Amino acid sequence: MGMTDAIGRVAEIRTTLQQLSTTPAAAAPAATSGSSAAASALASGGDFASTLAALTGTTAAGGTTATASGSGTADSGKVLDAVQKYLGLPYVWGGNDPAVGLDCSSFVQNVYKDLGYSLPRVTWDQMNAGTEVASMAAAQAGDLLISHDGGHVAIYLGNGKAVDAPQPGQTIQIRDAWETDANLTTIRRILPTETAGAASPSAVTDMVASARAAQASLLGASA
Repeated sequence: MGMTDAIGRVAEIRTTLQQLSTTPAAAAPAATSGSSAAASALASGGDFASTLAALTGTTAAGGTTATASGSGTADSGKVLDAVQKYLGLPYVWGGNDPAVGLDCSSFVQNVYKDLGYSLPRVTWDQMNAGTEVASMAAAQAGDLLISHDGGHVAIYLGNGKAVDAPQPGQTIQIRDAWETDANLTTIRRILPTETAGAASPSAVTDMVASARAAQASLLGASA
Protein backbone atom coordinates (compact mmCIF):
# COMPACT_ATOMS: atom_id res chain seq x y z
CA MET A 1 0.00 0.00 0.00
CA GLY A 2 1.45 3.40 -0.98
CA MET A 3 1.75 6.36 1.37
CA THR A 4 -1.16 8.24 -0.21
CA ASP A 5 -3.45 5.21 -0.09
CA ALA A 6 -2.53 4.49 3.52
CA ILE A 7 -3.18 8.07 4.63
CA GLY A 8 -6.52 8.03 2.83
CA ARG A 9 -7.58 4.79 4.50
CA VAL A 10 -6.55 6.09 7.93
CA ALA A 11 -8.72 9.19 7.40
CA GLU A 12 -11.67 7.01 6.41
CA ILE A 13 -11.31 4.77 9.46
CA ARG A 14 -10.99 7.78 11.75
CA THR A 15 -14.28 9.13 10.36
CA THR A 16 -15.95 5.78 11.04
CA LEU A 17 -14.52 5.65 14.56
CA GLN A 18 -15.84 9.13 15.29
CA GLN A 19 -19.33 7.96 14.37
CA LEU A 20 -19.00 4.79 16.43
CA SER A 21 -17.80 6.73 19.46
CA THR A 22 -21.17 8.55 19.65
CA THR A 23 -22.97 5.26 20.48
CA PRO A 24 -23.59 5.00 24.25
CA ALA A 25 -21.63 2.08 25.71
CA ALA A 26 -24.50 1.23 28.05
CA ALA A 27 -26.72 0.48 25.09
CA ALA A 28 -24.28 -1.94 23.48
CA PRO A 29 -25.75 -5.40 22.92
CA ALA A 30 -23.88 -8.23 21.24
CA ALA A 31 -22.84 -7.36 17.70
CA THR A 32 -25.30 -8.31 15.00
CA SER A 33 -24.43 -9.83 11.65
CA GLY A 34 -24.39 -6.33 10.16
CA SER A 35 -21.92 -5.02 12.73
CA SER A 36 -19.75 -8.12 12.34
CA ALA A 37 -19.69 -7.55 8.60
CA ALA A 38 -18.54 -3.97 9.14
CA ALA A 39 -15.83 -5.10 11.53
CA SER A 40 -14.64 -7.69 9.03
CA ALA A 41 -14.59 -5.08 6.27
CA LEU A 42 -12.45 -2.77 8.36
CA ALA A 43 -10.10 -5.44 9.62
CA SER A 44 -9.52 -6.82 6.14
CA GLY A 45 -8.96 -3.38 4.59
CA GLY A 46 -12.35 -3.34 2.88
CA ASP A 47 -13.59 -0.20 1.19
CA PHE A 48 -15.22 2.52 3.29
CA ALA A 49 -18.57 2.29 1.48
CA SER A 50 -18.87 -1.40 2.34
CA THR A 51 -18.06 -0.67 5.98
CA LEU A 52 -20.56 2.17 6.22
CA ALA A 53 -23.14 0.10 4.36
CA ALA A 54 -22.82 -2.58 7.05
CA LEU A 55 -23.36 0.07 9.70
CA THR A 56 -26.44 1.53 8.07
CA GLY A 57 -27.94 -1.76 6.92
CA THR A 58 -27.79 -0.98 3.20
CA THR A 59 -25.98 -2.77 0.40
CA ALA A 60 -22.77 -1.27 -0.94
CA ALA A 61 -23.26 -3.04 -4.26
CA GLY A 62 -26.13 -4.84 -5.89
CA GLY A 63 -28.90 -3.30 -3.79
CA THR A 64 -32.31 -2.26 -5.08
CA THR A 65 -31.71 -0.48 -8.35
CA ALA A 66 -34.20 1.48 -10.39
CA THR A 67 -34.30 4.15 -13.07
CA ALA A 68 -34.92 7.73 -12.04
CA SER A 69 -37.35 9.86 -13.96
CA GLY A 70 -35.00 11.86 -16.12
CA SER A 71 -31.67 10.05 -16.18
CA GLY A 72 -29.42 7.53 -14.49
CA THR A 73 -29.83 4.70 -12.04
CA ALA A 74 -28.75 4.43 -8.43
CA ASP A 75 -29.46 2.71 -5.14
CA SER A 76 -28.90 3.77 -1.55
CA GLY A 77 -25.68 1.75 -1.34
CA LYS A 78 -24.23 3.65 -4.27
CA VAL A 79 -24.98 6.90 -2.46
CA LEU A 80 -22.41 5.82 0.12
CA ASP A 81 -19.84 5.25 -2.61
CA ALA A 82 -20.60 8.66 -4.13
CA VAL A 83 -20.35 10.43 -0.76
CA GLN A 84 -17.00 8.85 0.12
CA LYS A 85 -14.74 10.97 -2.08
CA TYR A 86 -16.14 14.24 -0.70
CA LEU A 87 -15.60 13.47 2.99
CA GLY A 88 -13.16 15.90 4.56
CA LEU A 89 -13.58 18.65 1.93
CA PRO A 90 -14.01 22.11 3.50
CA TYR A 91 -17.27 24.01 3.42
CA VAL A 92 -16.94 27.01 1.09
CA TRP A 93 -19.94 29.31 0.72
CA GLY A 94 -20.92 29.31 -2.94
CA GLY A 95 -18.19 26.75 -3.63
CA ASN A 96 -18.69 24.38 -6.51
CA ASP A 97 -15.16 23.08 -7.07
CA PRO A 98 -14.26 19.84 -5.23
CA ALA A 99 -10.60 20.84 -5.50
CA VAL A 100 -11.32 23.88 -3.31
CA GLY A 101 -14.51 23.21 -1.35
CA LEU A 102 -18.29 22.94 -1.61
CA ASP A 103 -21.34 24.38 0.07
CA CYS A 104 -24.26 22.21 1.19
CA SER A 105 -26.29 22.32 -2.02
CA SER A 106 -23.26 21.95 -4.27
CA PHE A 107 -22.19 18.87 -2.32
CA VAL A 108 -25.64 17.33 -2.82
CA GLN A 109 -25.68 18.29 -6.51
CA ASN A 110 -22.24 16.74 -7.08
CA VAL A 111 -23.14 13.49 -5.30
CA TYR A 112 -26.23 13.00 -7.42
CA LYS A 113 -24.45 14.09 -10.59
CA ASP A 114 -21.97 11.28 -9.96
CA LEU A 115 -24.96 8.93 -9.71
CA GLY A 116 -26.48 10.14 -12.97
CA TYR A 117 -29.15 12.40 -11.48
CA SER A 118 -29.50 16.06 -12.38
CA LEU A 119 -30.40 18.31 -9.45
CA PRO A 120 -30.70 22.10 -9.31
CA ARG A 121 -27.75 24.05 -7.89
CA VAL A 122 -29.38 25.78 -4.91
CA THR A 123 -31.39 24.48 -1.95
CA TRP A 124 -34.47 26.56 -2.75
CA ASP A 125 -34.78 24.67 -6.03
CA GLN A 126 -33.64 21.32 -4.62
CA MET A 127 -36.50 21.48 -2.10
CA ASN A 128 -38.88 21.00 -5.02
CA ALA A 129 -36.96 18.15 -6.68
CA GLY A 130 -38.12 14.55 -6.58
CA THR A 131 -41.13 13.62 -4.46
CA GLU A 132 -42.03 14.65 -0.92
CA VAL A 133 -41.62 12.24 1.99
CA ALA A 134 -44.17 12.63 4.77
CA SER A 135 -41.90 12.30 7.81
CA MET A 136 -38.53 11.17 9.14
CA ALA A 137 -40.16 7.87 10.06
CA ALA A 138 -40.70 7.26 6.34
CA ALA A 139 -37.29 8.56 5.22
CA GLN A 140 -34.88 6.22 3.43
CA ALA A 141 -31.17 6.42 2.70
CA GLY A 142 -30.55 8.97 -0.04
CA ASP A 143 -33.43 11.31 0.84
CA LEU A 144 -32.65 15.03 0.98
CA LEU A 145 -33.25 16.68 4.35
CA ILE A 146 -34.09 20.35 3.79
CA SER A 147 -34.06 22.61 6.85
CA HIS A 148 -34.02 26.31 7.79
CA ASP A 149 -36.76 27.16 5.26
CA GLY A 150 -34.56 25.95 2.43
CA GLY A 151 -31.33 27.32 3.84
CA HIS A 152 -29.62 23.96 4.33
CA VAL A 153 -29.66 20.49 2.80
CA ALA A 154 -28.19 17.17 3.95
CA ILE A 155 -28.35 13.61 2.65
CA TYR A 156 -29.96 11.06 4.95
CA LEU A 157 -28.01 7.79 5.24
CA GLY A 158 -30.52 5.84 7.29
CA ASN A 159 -30.49 4.70 10.92
CA GLY A 160 -30.13 8.20 12.33
CA LYS A 161 -27.10 9.24 10.25
CA ALA A 162 -26.76 12.05 7.72
CA VAL A 163 -23.97 13.69 5.73
CA ASP A 164 -23.59 17.31 4.73
CA ALA A 165 -21.33 20.28 4.16
CA PRO A 166 -22.16 22.03 7.46
CA GLN A 167 -20.85 25.60 7.65
CA PRO A 168 -17.67 27.70 7.26
CA GLY A 169 -14.77 26.29 9.24
CA GLN A 170 -16.10 22.73 9.06
CA THR A 171 -15.75 19.89 6.58
CA ILE A 172 -18.10 17.49 4.84
CA GLN A 173 -18.73 14.72 7.34
CA ILE A 174 -21.07 11.94 8.42
CA ARG A 175 -22.90 12.82 11.62
CA ASP A 176 -25.86 11.96 13.80
CA ALA A 177 -28.96 13.38 12.15
CA TRP A 178 -30.27 16.29 14.23
CA GLU A 179 -33.15 16.78 11.80
CA THR A 180 -36.67 16.07 13.07
CA ASP A 181 -40.16 16.56 11.71
CA ALA A 182 -40.34 19.71 13.83
CA ASN A 183 -37.32 21.47 12.31
CA LEU A 184 -37.39 20.16 8.74
CA THR A 185 -38.87 22.19 5.91
CA THR A 186 -39.27 19.16 3.64
CA ILE A 187 -37.84 15.74 2.85
CA ARG A 188 -37.32 15.01 -0.84
CA ARG A 189 -36.87 11.57 -2.39
CA ILE A 190 -34.67 11.44 -5.47
CA LEU A 191 -33.89 7.72 -5.53
CA PRO A 192 -36.59 5.12 -6.20
CA THR A 193 -38.46 3.98 -3.12
CA GLU A 194 -36.86 0.92 -1.53
CA THR A 195 -38.97 -2.20 -1.21
CA ALA A 196 -37.56 -2.90 2.25
CA GLY A 197 -36.19 -0.65 4.97
CA ALA A 198 -32.63 -0.75 6.22
CA ALA A 199 -31.85 -3.08 9.08
CA SER A 200 -31.39 -1.46 12.49
CA PRO A 201 -27.72 -1.40 13.58
CA SER A 202 -26.61 -2.18 17.14
CA ALA A 203 -23.86 -0.71 19.27
CA VAL A 204 -20.63 -2.26 18.12
CA THR A 205 -17.97 -2.50 20.82
CA ASP A 206 -16.16 -5.29 19.00
CA MET A 207 -16.26 -3.30 15.77
CA VAL A 208 -14.52 -0.36 17.44
CA ALA A 209 -11.73 -2.69 18.56
CA SER A 210 -11.38 -4.15 15.06
CA ALA A 211 -11.42 -0.69 13.49
CA ARG A 212 -8.71 0.51 15.84
CA ALA A 213 -6.61 -2.54 15.04
CA ALA A 214 -7.03 -1.86 11.32
CA GLN A 215 -6.10 1.77 11.85
CA ALA A 216 -2.97 0.79 13.76
CA SER A 217 -2.03 -1.60 10.95
CA LEU A 218 -2.47 1.12 8.33
CA LEU A 219 -0.45 3.60 10.38
CA GLY A 220 2.35 1.04 10.49
CA ALA A 221 2.14 0.55 6.73
CA SER A 222 2.43 4.29 6.13
CA ALA A 223 5.49 4.70 8.38
